[in-house]
Amino acid sequence: MKPRNHYLARSRISAKKFRQFVHAFALDLTAVQIASLTGLNRNTVNRLCRVVRERMAEDCETHAPLTGTVEVDESYFGPRRVRGRRGRGAG
Repeated sequence: MKPRNHYLARSRISAKKFRQFVHAFALDLTAVQIASLTGLNRNTVNRLCRVVRERMAEDCETHAPLTGTVEVDESYFGPRRVRGRRGRGAG
């Protein structure tokens, strides 16, 4: 009998493969990259990513750290603009 996956109910993926998936997911890799690293099908990885994101959203909603009025400004977080040509291949 195969070892059961205690992380995901009725899953045909072993717990070891699921842990590999979660590690790669935490590294913010794409589904194609995760599929090639873990040996899982890309469609399976897409489904697992969706399930993990939904559960993360549910957990965030239950703990709701932001309540009441939240003020948001117009800040831009990201790399600074590099001078030079604009458009495709700029850089």
